[in-house]
Amino acid sequence: MKAQSVILAASLAVMLAAPASAECYADYKAKQDDPLRLHYGVAQVSDGNCSRGAAEGELAPRLASAGWTLLNVVSTFGPEGLGERQASAGEFFLRY
Repeated sequence: MKAQSVILAASLAVMLAAPASAECYADYKAKQDDPLRLHYGVAQVSDGNCSRGAAEGELAPRLASAGWTLLNVVSTFGPEGLGERQASAGEFFLRY
């Protein structure tokens, strides 16, 4: 009986300590100059950056490394919003 209690307590502790596996995504607008090119995209951001401001800080360097300037993060959302944005993002869906 005592062994079962210890196993149950240990299992419960592991489950509570495990981080939630929430997914966070941001849709954004970006540009390139000379010639001017604009795009709308969707990118996954870390769970800790699931606000518009924090997502901007994470996305700007990613986009800059590919020659794009982040204009703004439109919104942040969970996996339930991916389907409705995929067609609009086209080739920039989960690219950066």
